[in-house]
Amino acid sequence: MIDGVVLKKLRVIVDERGYLMEILRADDDIFQKFGQVYLTTVYPGVIKAWHWHCSQIDYMTCVSGMVKLVLSDGRMDSPTYREVDEIFAGDQNPVLVKIPKMVYHGFKGIGSQIAFIVNTVTEPYNYDFPDEHRKSWDSPDIPYDWSCKNG
Repeated sequence: MIDGVVLKKLRVIVDERGYLMEILRADDDIFQKFGQVYLTTVYPGVIKAWHWHCSQIDYMTCVSGMVKLVLSDGRMDSPTYREVDEIFAGDQNPVLVKIPKMVYHGFKGIGSQIAFIVNTVTEPYNYDFPDEHRKSWDSPDIPYDWSCKNG
């Protein structure tokens, strides 16, 4: 696992009315501070990658559908520099992923339905000076093949 990346298995509380899933609590060991919460979606087979942040930490979870979340350590001083992690998250694996600063991340919608991702970040989005940096999904700088691995 990339240094600083943390997976939290999510607690799901079920009764006859439905379920409640806790995602991130202020008393979690991994929590640092609150900036903003947003929802994003991805269609099946679509890739949204790559981006990273200099100041913000992401706490990402897929609340409906499934995604292949991929991380690549872009921190030259990290013991896991250039390491790549692949995490399957969503209905079949409800997890929260803490993504440190300077770790490239992206995701691909897998399965047959739209995936809904909730991201809680430590900094509010700055419209004038966004802390969002991008590379193409197929950048040769990141050693990852997004194709389906059959077999």
